[in-house]
Amino acid sequence: MRDQLSVFGIDIIKGSVRSRSRRPMYALVRLVGHDIVSETTVSMFRLFRLLSEENPDILAVDSLQEIATDQHELFFFLQGLPPQTKLVQVTGGEKKETLGKVAARFNISFDRFDPFAEARTTARVAALGAGAEVIAFENESEVVVSRHRSPGRGGWSQNRYVRKIHGAVKVKGREIEMQLAAAGLRYEKKESKAFGGSSRVVFRVFAVRGQVPVSTYRGADVQVKVSGKRLERIRFRPLSGKPRYLIVGIDPGTTTAIAALDLDGNILHLESSRQMNMSSVIEALYRVGKPLVIASDVQEMPYSVEKIRRAFSAVAYTPRQDTSVDSKLALTAGHPYENVHERDALAAALDANLQYQHKFRNLIKRVPPGHDLDEVRARVIRGQALDQVLVDLHAVVPVTPAEEAPAAPVQARHDERVRVLDGIVKRLRTYVAELQEEIKAKEYEIHRLQARLRNMNDRRDEQIAKDGEVAKRDAIIQSLKKRLRKEERHGRTLAKRVERIRTFAELSVDGAALPVKVLEALTKEGLRRFMDDTGISEGDVIYVQRTGGWGRSVVRDLADLRIRALITPSVGESDPQILVTFQEAGIPLLAGTNTGVQVRGRQGLAPKDRFEAALRLWQEEQVQFLRERESSRIEHMFKEYKSERGKEVRKGGADHG
Repeated sequence: MRDQLSVFGIDIIKGSVRSRSRRPMYALVRLVGHDIVSETTVSMFRLFRLLSEENPDILAVDSLQEIATDQHELFFFLQGLPPQTKLVQVTGGEKKETLGKVAARFNISFDRFDPFAEARTTARVAALGAGAEVIAFENESEVVVSRHRSPGRGGWSQNRYVRKIHGAVKVKGREIEMQLAAAGLRYEKKESKAFGGSSRVVFRVFAVRGQVPVSTYRGADVQVKVSGKRLERIRFRPLSGKPRYLIVGIDPGTTTAIAALDLDGNILHLESSRQMNMSSVIEALYRVGKPLVIASDVQEMPYSVEKIRRAFSAVAYTPRQDTSVDSKLALTAGHPYENVHERDALAAALDANLQYQHKFRNLIKRVPPGHDLDEVRARVIRGQALDQVLVDLHAVVPVTPAEEAPAAPVQARHDERVRVLDGIVKRLRTYVAELQEEIKAKEYEIHRLQARLRNMNDRRDEQIAKDGEVAKRDAIIQSLKKRLRKEERHGRTLAKRVERIRTFAELSVDGAALPVKVLEALTKEGLRRFMDDTGISEGDVIYVQRTGGWGRSVVRDLADLRIRALITPSVGESDPQILVTFQEAGIPLLAGTNTGVQVRGRQGLAPKDRFEAALRLWQEEQVQFLRERESSRIEHMFKEYKSERGKEVRKGGADHG
């Protein structure tokens, strides 16, 4: 097993994959660990030969256009790579950058007009984790075993020849099946039977191509092809899962805005929303990267921003005094934003980035090439010394010519050092005295500000208590207003109901006609609405407009209310069972044609003589119904008695025998 990472970096020298006459030639740099092993010029064919022989971990390119013209050719190219070799585009995936920007992130400079320098840089940054791996296949592979030659028409020995080829395909299929089973891989097998064996065996293996213990093979009679299942479109997976460091500006309030920059000052994210809370801000920043610095545009960082800073363990940045509007406009000039909240957040982030740029420029001069500048800058901002950072990153700080001391006698160097140290001591003593005076002034200022802060806190607490009491009273008033409006609506409903009852009572005074209450539908819901609206009293005559959807429960409810009669447009035409149900409940069910009822809105009138005649007719039918039901009951009881008596007689005869 190889201990060190092996990387092939390539860059096109001449030609093009799109040209038929001038095929491309590449500058190839082979990197093992941190050392460049060789640099050579290769064709596409020679490149694949070297890849198959050496099986590197990574093949790094700065653009996929240098190896394939379209997605179809890219799939073909990836299919030809060794299973363990990753194709990495060092300039990124969907969102690409220039190779210069990627190299600058690792403090690497190169001649962009030299193909070998570009190939060298491509290999180095890929080894350091830059770029994205090209993913073209799913976690599923296909192994196809087939004939390598056609049987043809043949002659006298044709059958023996065909049996030989088909037998070889079948034997090879069995060998591959044993290899897959020994590797513990799950697979599906499909075999095409033929004369003497099999003409084709296909294995669908549920594993990536690199895990399949079978390689593409061409023999005299049999060929084996191993391929991965293609994705619908090419995907990219970052080679390094480490998130980018961010400088974040936050403007809290009713509308919260966040602005995220990388350590080079490029805007990566700018957003504002009224519905954004603390968890939403943290989630949005996690999607962009890892906040290193959290900045505010006011001298004292707001509590909500401080909580977000603590959530990321980020470094806090605040200006020496609140940033003015003019300063914000100057900082954000040339940058797009949609509102003042986004402007304030962006200004805070840009101001913090501006303060760190001088330190970043000094670091670039001191950091050797081949180190992740973002990681170095992040650690230095967090307070680590540069030397310690480089040691932690397994690097050695090179000694610059300026750090090399000139050759001199030991005594002369000692005297010079004593003189320099004496001067430093004198300056430090003066500086200490100045600092002590400044400390006294600061302590006095701190005491004064603390007293002022206590007074402000007392006034603020009083105002908060007052505002809370006012809010409580306002809530009570609103609740009482809602309750009053509800009672007013209920009062109006009751007044309408009383008016209808009064009108109904007036109609009841006239002896020539009977008042009738009109029910819309013979359902539970219709009866409930009717009770809330008009009400039903004992002895009322009800006219129902529709009987569809009736049930036994609504009949029981009407029986409990002790109504005098129920009038319908027609009795039993839509559902004959309704007549039987009302007869069992003892509620008169009359037809509207027999009673002569006349309906006006929610009320109606029925001639008293016709109603009484219809009611007498129903009563006669009811008497007959009850008589028949009683007769049926007695007959049923007699039959049961007779049956039981017969059983007893038969049982006694059997016991006697």
